Amino acid sequence: MLSKEQHITHWLETARDDELTMYALFDSGRYTHSLFFGHLYLEKICKALWVKYNSGNTPPFIHNLQKLLPKDTDLGLSASDIEFLDRLNEYQLSGRYPDYTNELKKQTTKTYTAFSIGAIKRISECLQKKI
Repeated sequence: MLSKEQHITHWLETARDDELTMYALFDSGRYTHSLFFGHLYLEKICKALWVKYNSGNTPPFIHNLQKLLPKDTDLGLSASDIEFLDRLNEYQLSGRYPDYTNELKKQTTKTYTAFSIGAIKRISECLQKKI
């Protein structure tokens, strides 16, 4: 059986792989998929936080970033950060529902994706300080 620390390490190590994939997809011009992996990257960091701040070691089987964040813990996120997380949740659907992906592709420009990756990186650094 894995310890709490091993569970946290698992989430953070797999998050790092998703971060690298996010950048690779951005560099190849696959912006919607880049933000799908950006969401996955933050989701795994949120799950590491969930493990840290809860008695169990298995986070809920959900993808909503805000719902994964520990309650009653000052994570240093602003209201605009929380709003961004809600918008980023749209991208977790893109890898699961192709019709939805087509709509997102129309909205997801290189500029928007670059901005979003910057926000993802900043938020991830903020959250990792609490682990």
